[in-house]
Amino acid sequence: MTAFGWCLPIEHAGELNEYGYDYIECMLAPLLTKNEEDFKKALPLYINSPLPVKAWNVLFPREIKVVGPEANDEVTKRYISRAVETMEKVGSSIFVFGSGGSRSVPEGWDLNRAEEQLLNLLNWFADECEGTKLTLAIEPLNRKESNIINSVNDGVHLAKQINRSSIRVLADFYHMDEEQEPLDTLVANKDWLAHIHVADTGRLAPGTGQYPYENFIAQLKAANYTGLISAECTLIDREKELPQALQFLQRHWG
Repeated sequence: MTAFGWCLPIEHAGELNEYGYDYIECMLAPLLTKNEEDFKKALPLYINSPLPVKAWNVLFPREIKVVGPEANDEVTKRYISRAVETMEKVGSSIFVFGSGGSRSVPEGWDLNRAEEQLLNLLNWFADECEGTKLTLAIEPLNRKESNIINSVNDGVHLAKQINRSSIRVLADFYHMDEEQEPLDTLVANKDWLAHIHVADTGRLAPGTGQYPYENFIAQLKAANYTGLISAECTLIDREKELPQALQFLQRHWG
């Protein structure tokens, strides 16, 4: 059954719960980069949240490079292990690998080498996710945010090479629109979709712009997508837009 959530700090979980959302999606890197004392204080907020933290984004902090000459395998592996352990404690199901600042290919770095580094990274995550209920969703980003993995097809290209059940792909309506990616790619890649991000014109709240939602949702339905759908966008009037966006999404989905 499709569930709707919003990408917001954990402090807004109660508010989203009151509006009728199913879950909250939080940023992982700001939690994991806290000092140990602050991390221990913060973790119970996620574990005991009034709304389940089903998904995470901002997987890596910018300072941890996973592509290029600065990538450090041991640092990355330690971070991956702690990330998966933390998300499992919280009881989450999806985490997003966008992290454009970490994964972008430095000038002069060989693209084949970059892809090899990404495949190694995804395999490490798959190893850590073994025996858990966690799935990594590779997020295609528009070219202003990353110079690699810029379409759903790009993400699926990597996921197919890994070919492990915990490695799948996210489709983000905003990034697809920025890259003018055909919406029927959702159906073409239906077996690999594990998560959806939505926004509207100007990367604002769903229902406030001109994005072709009827077509987008029709494609998701044709792909038999029944997973999580998170709004990831700027809020202008939170008290107004949060409930209206949920009503908009539910009306179009129904």
